[in-house]
Amino acid sequence: MIKPLRKLRKLLKLKKVAKTDIDIIYKRAVENDFFNRKWYEGFYSKRFSSEKEAFLDYIRKSSFAPVNPSENFDSVIYNRLNNDIYHADISPLEHYLSHGKNEGRISSAMSLQWQPTDNVKFSQKLTAEAKNLNVAFNLHIFYEDYIERFARQVEKFPLSVDVYISVAKKSFLEKTKSAFLKLKNVNKIEVRIGENRGRNFGPLLVEFASTINDYDLLLHLHSKKSLYSGREQTQWSDYLTEYLLNEETVVKRVLNAFAQDPSLGVYYPTTFWMMPDWVNHMTMNKGPMAQWCSDLGIKLPSDFLAYPVGGMFWCRPKALSGILDRSYSYDDFPKEPLPNDGTKLHALERLIGVVAEHNGFSQLFYDPATARFTFDQGFIYQRYRSNIKNHEGLLQPYKCISFDVFDTLIRRYYTVPDYAKLKLGQELQAVNAVDNAEAFVELRNKTELDLRKAAKFKGDVSIVDVYKEMAKNLQVDEQLTSQWMNREFEIDLNMISSKDEMVQLFNDLGAAGKVLWVISDTYYTKDQVALMLKKAGVVAQHTLLVSSEEKLRKDNGTMWQFVKAELKKEKLSRYIHIGDNVVSDAQIPGDHGLANFHILHPMDKWKALGFPVKELSTSNEAEILKWGPLINNVGRNPFLGE
Repeated sequence: MIKPLRKLRKLLKLKKVAKTDIDIIYKRAVENDFFNRKWYEGFYSKRFSSEKEAFLDYIRKSSFAPVNPSENFDSVIYNRLNNDIYHADISPLEHYLSHGKNEGRISSAMSLQWQPTDNVKFSQKLTAEAKNLNVAFNLHIFYEDYIERFARQVEKFPLSVDVYISVAKKSFLEKTKSAFLKLKNVNKIEVRIGENRGRNFGPLLVEFASTINDYDLLLHLHSKKSLYSGREQTQWSDYLTEYLLNEETVVKRVLNAFAQDPSLGVYYPTTFWMMPDWVNHMTMNKGPMAQWCSDLGIKLPSDFLAYPVGGMFWCRPKALSGILDRSYSYDDFPKEPLPNDGTKLHALERLIGVVAEHNGFSQLFYDPATARFTFDQGFIYQRYRSNIKNHEGLLQPYKCISFDVFDTLIRRYYTVPDYAKLKLGQELQAVNAVDNAEAFVELRNKTELDLRKAAKFKGDVSIVDVYKEMAKNLQVDEQLTSQWMNREFEIDLNMISSKDEMVQLFNDLGAAGKVLWVISDTYYTKDQVALMLKKAGVVAQHTLLVSSEEKLRKDNGTMWQFVKAELKKEKLSRYIHIGDNVVSDAQIPGDHGLANFHILHPMDKWKALGFPVKELSTSNEAEILKWGPLINNVGRNPFLGE
């Protein structure tokens, strides 16, 4: 049990830790009421032979799972406040009691960000129906050390299984066969070499899809390591395998759930707690997801969705009909190296639950933080369940803070960005300047897109450029279209209002001496955006960066390259960006190594609160007039905790 302490000592250069320290830590935890066996056993529905055994169970899990030793210590909060401890792969309480307390690090009582609306209970004793389930495991092994790791976990599984394994290298074959053939609960083993195409899904679908369809249940796992900290991190993988295969009290209840409910299609634990707030979003995958959906004959889901982040899950094979009952070749999947996002594989991962639900099956989740089984998908928004006061303190260490504009600092009364264009089109139609208002909006947007295409999507275009080009297309005077341009902006400006809490935050940060930037991807000119900000009450001094003038964009990364260079030039080492667009305000700056803080777009908050899903467009003005103001009002404050 001292291995984690040795890891921490090596990484953080801490003083040598004696072998007996784990006993000392255990004693301190109990004496200071940080560990409570009765509470721990009751909360996690697990019994231990001794208090020490229960404590060691917590120590093992707490470096990768959101488990707490008592109500008096929150492991997740400690890890999030101390990323060095998380990256060292050590129990947070273990560190706090051995070093953290003396270093002045802060501990806090247990605090749950989210609790399911239901608490689905299943017996921990396997039912007769569960014992008769015909179960297959599919394991994809890219890293050799996972051969023994998976074998140890499979050995603990309470039923006999057939195991289908794909390995990345020929040299893994004999070692894999040897490790699994000796397991008494393995009826059948088949090991194949998978091509380095399709990551974990390629071998599953190419090698085994036709075979596994005959089983009642399938467990799909793969070896997974993250390298973002400069060293191999396995906590994400450990978290998934713990609650899919390793934790007996959970696994038995999962088997009983599938045996009891024939409509249950997919099970996996809620999203790994150290992932970004926005990870349950389609992100850059809308295009490849749309292609999958077209091929499968299903509707493209909403931007935020429940899916097995990390690509590991239990399923009833027939729940994934449409995916598992097709023929595949490795040529169906992109070649390595793959980008971090936006591929056919990233899209498929996000569609596992969508396909199951389309086929009439439900998704079940286990939430380790609350120790509950649930059908509630609210966990996909759980990191947004806060309020602005909670975040003000977190922003204080940053010297330079930038904000997005639209739906971050300002909002539109009718929510829909194109509504100003529609109103202009109606005015022009009324004086017979155009034939149809909706057609005018289409022409206005097509002209903008054509200009971007002509520039090969380098730089950006301005509203001035757009209306000059429209003058050519419509064969009218540029002075006339310039008047149209000014009127479009005037209409939009009249519908602009403040996101009060966010503007107040901005102004307070300015008063506190922070260096403030405002960054927007927009066709509006810098002067036009400045007028909108002024109307919204933005008074703190700031630098305004607008894509139409800078000829740089957030959504293609060029703006963030510029920002990094400016930060270096100005010697501003502590920087964070705040915005509502998952891709351009969070994912892409993150890929450039820039800290970011994502807030919910008004439509995302509307959906998160469970209100009727409305996709508003200029083709249906009645819907805009009815729902737009409501969504705008709900979205004024981007946090779900308000």
